[in-house]
Amino acid sequence: MATARDELAPLSARSTILSLMLGAHPNPLTPADLARAGQFFGIAPATVRVAAARAVSDGDLRRTDAGYRLGERLVQRQAHQGEAVRMADTPWDGSWEMAIVVATGRPGPERAFLRDALKAHRLAELREGVWTRPANLQRPRFSDPVLRDFTAVPDLDPADLAASLWDLAGWTREAEHLLERLAATAQPALRLATAAAIVRHLSADPLLPRELRPADWPAAALREAYRAYQRELSELAALPH
Repeated sequence: MATARDELAPLSARSTILSLMLGAHPNPLTPADLARAGQFFGIAPATVRVAAARAVSDGDLRRTDAGYRLGERLVQRQAHQGEAVRMADTPWDGSWEMAIVVATGRPGPERAFLRDALKAHRLAELREGVWTRPANLQRPRFSDPVLRDFTAVPDLDPADLAASLWDLAGWTREAEHLLERLAATAQPALRLATAAAIVRHLSADPLLPRELRPADWPAAALREAYRAYQRELSELAALPH
C-alpha cells in the first residue's frame, strides 16, 4: 500500500474536484465554484469543466439545478470519512463485536466484497472467517446473510489483542509524518494532496477506545489538522462551509 512517505504529486483535475466535493458537506458546488477553486489549484477552467463532465458521466457527481452533488458511491465514502474525522471518545464496556463467516464455497468476488465491507466497518480478521473489534462504535453493525454476529469478551489482554490485529505503531508513524508534511507544505496543490492522504489515513484508523490506544496515539491531532485545513480551504477558495 502506498503511503504518505511516497512522494506526493498534485492531484489530477478530477481528483481535485472530487476532493473539494467530499469536503463540501453537503453543499452543492456550482460550475463557477469549481472553476474558481480550480484556478486556486492551478487548473484551467476548461480542464475543470471536462473533468466535472466525466465525473458526472461515470456517476461520481450528479448535476442538479443547485450545482454539482456527489454520486451515491461518494456519498457513502463521505460518510465513512466523516466517521473517522468526527470520532470522539465514547464509553466502552470491554465487549467486542464478532462476525463469523458461516458460508463456504462462495465465488472469489463475493468473498472480496465481504472482506472490503468488513474492513470498511473497521473490523479486523482474527483468523480466516472470524472478524472482530471493540464494541465502542455508535453505529449499526454490518449484516450479511453469510455472517453470524456475536458480542464477546476476550480472555487475553484486550490491548495485546488490539495490537495484534492492527499495526498501531505503523499507523502512528504515518500520522506523524502526515502532520509534519502538512505543516511544511505551502503550495496549494500539494497541501490538497496531503490533506487527501490525511483523510485516507484517518479512514484506516481502527477507532479504538481510549483504553486500547497507545499513549502517543496522534489521531486527535490529525483530525484537528484536517479540520483546520478544511477551514483554510473554505476561506481561500471561497467554498461554502
